[in-house]
Amino acid sequence: MSDFAPLGELFASERSIYIGGPIDRQKLWYWVAGEVGSWSLQGFSSWGIETHDGAFVGQVGVNKPNHFPEVELGYLIMPEFGGQGIAFEAAEAARAWAFETLKIETLVSYIDPKNACSVALGQRLGCVIDPDRSLPDGETTDETVVYRHRRAA
Repeated sequence: MSDFAPLGELFASERSIYIGGPIDRQKLWYWVAGEVGSWSLQGFSSWGIETHDGAFVGQVGVNKPNHFPEVELGYLIMPEFGGQGIAFEAAEAARAWAFETLKIETLVSYIDPKNACSVALGQRLGCVIDPDRSLPDGETTDETVVYRHRRAA
């Protein structure tokens, strides 16, 4: 619950445009509850990222809400923590966990092509654009590019 207030500020801002925002606190509540509930329903979801002193940095997750055709590796970092390699380190750890624990061979990241930071991170993680992919329900190729993560050989 301590992460809800900083998430509320992020999701109320224009910075959240690439992650479904801006949204109000009520919609954020459903979003957070869905992520927490996914641990019980599916056995995976998101983790909060914090500094050693407990400051909320962001989150990384392995998710598959009902409208996603595949399991996704997603990430978000609070603006003040951007550019420090935190998202890369967290995404690498979450991806390794998904491959080892869930025993899946591939993940995707659904990225808005205008979100330069997420595109750069996906490329740094070694993802490739998948032209033969399915998009989340209701999304178009103008707003979503599918980056594919594959288990290392």
